[in-house]
Amino acid sequence: MKNENGVDTLVLRKIPYEYPARPINLEIRTREFTCICPFSGLPDFAEIIIRYVPGRHCIELKSLKYYLFSFRQAKIFHEHAVNRILEDLVKLVKPREMEVVGQFSIRGGISTTVTAKYTPKR
Repeated sequence: MKNENGVDTLVLRKIPYEYPARPINLEIRTREFTCICPFSGLPDFAEIIIRYVPGRHCIELKSLKYYLFSFRQAKIFHEHAVNRILEDLVKLVKPREMEVVGQFSIRGGISTTVTAKYTPKR
């Protein structure tokens, strides 16, 4: 299902984490993230870093790649893109905790780093 920005969440898949009693830290990085600036229509480029402690599931990486590629045509602000990624991935795998960082490239002399975190309420 594509959301209001055209981001495709239907491609996301999860795999069972076979050691849920053993917390591990996972870090996924890609330097190939792009989205569209809603004001200028120009592409924004970023490195996206996803850090999480899985519960019962992990993110299937090929599906994550296709999900992130779907942002290429999305007109979305940096802050909203990072929060959208966090919300979609938390909904998918229900992690013990998760952090998504977007390090957006310099454009117009300004770079942006956005960090969004999820820690379930206990």
